[in-house]
Amino acid sequence: MPFRGLAAPSSDTFLTPLGPVAIDVEAVERLLALSQVHMLDEAHRQEHSLEVHLPFLQATLGEFRLVPLVVGHCGPDRVATVIDALWGGPETLIVVSSDLSHFLPYGEARDMDGDTCRRIIGKCSSLTGEQACGACAINGLMRARHCQALTVEAIDLRNSGDTAGDRRRVVGYGAFLLH
Repeated sequence: MPFRGLAAPSSDTFLTPLGPVAIDVEAVERLLALSQVHMLDEAHRQEHSLEVHLPFLQATLGEFRLVPLVVGHCGPDRVATVIDALWGGPETLIVVSSDLSHFLPYGEARDMDGDTCRRIIGKCSSLTGEQACGACAINGLMRARHCQALTVEAIDLRNSGDTAGDRRRVVGYGAFLLH
């Protein structure tokens, strides 16, 4: 769903097969004071990136509060402002989710995703949508004030051809840790 800015949900919980996850309503309300953050449930309805992470976070962290945001068309500085507003101490976990390249042949995808990986490690904040569908969110993270003191480490880089077998049209995936 195309939109400008960042979308917050109006709900106070998200439900997974492992149970409810409480939304940090106070944090969402604070963010709504920023001009780039809007209450937009429609942006969350078909978005699948968060639903992949929530059960893993529930199993790993137990109980926690969530600030779910979908990033639409938004410049990196505006996204960085939101990330910096949320960044707390060691109790804060920021998760940015994005696929990398989409529907390229296996070899082309590996080349493009390898370049994107090097850019992310170098904290590039000018990725394009062809390099990562979540480029706006990644670019914002790389511009966040708190990110500047961190090291970006690539954990793994693969594509669907490595797991699903069909190498004619693959989707790229990478896992990165900032510490």
